[in-house]
Amino acid sequence: MSTQARILVFDTFGTVVDWHGSIVKELESLFPDLNADAFAKAWRDQYHPMMQKVMSKELPWTKIDDLNRLILNDILDEFDLSHLDEDQRRALNFVWHRLKPWSDSVPGLQRLKTKFLIAPLSNGNMSLLTNMAKAAGLPWDCVLSAEIFKAYKPDPRTYLGVLELFDVKPSQVMMVAAHASDLKAARSCGLQTAFIYRPLEWGMSPPQPAHLHTEFDLTCTSIEDLASQLAC
Repeated sequence: MSTQARILVFDTFGTVVDWHGSIVKELESLFPDLNADAFAKAWRDQYHPMMQKVMSKELPWTKIDDLNRLILNDILDEFDLSHLDEDQRRALNFVWHRLKPWSDSVPGLQRLKTKFLIAPLSNGNMSLLTNMAKAAGLPWDCVLSAEIFKAYKPDPRTYLGVLELFDVKPSQVMMVAAHASDLKAARSCGLQTAFIYRPLEWGMSPPQPAHLHTEFDLTCTSIEDLASQLAC
């Protein structure tokens, strides 16, 4: 496919990195008797509700690290981990900085980087995204975080902020995500869109059947497939 896009921006959690599998693996090593699958899902389940509290101004601007920690504090008792001390809780919360990429992510991004400027456009905070990129070998040209714009996706300020930062037209930016809601919001701001199919984002038993969306500019089975479709 030929495209006017010069910049590709990526949702990160679930699209580029396997948050569920990464957290489950680390939890299993730390707490062998824990239902790691249920813990990971319970932690992620409150991600959007907590961001909504920020967007509705029920909470002041709060970075994702701190929202994740609030959720963690709430669920520890449910999983009989309330005995963890402050240092243990802090270390566990930083598992989000250590998420592993899907197997196609790094090679796909390396191919795309030869032709496009590539960056995350994530609700994760700057330190989280930078540490994750360093640990996972993600070859970003730069890091774009909702923290820059003080607004969480799908707030238009995040997508429009990219246009302002790089002084480009909406058609020159393509949003890449495994989540239709993210892509619909980006499309409403005039960005091009590419859907990445990640049926195992929530592990082997997703809460809803994964859907292969075809209503966007591109529909891809992986980031390497995206690179192929964009002739990289």
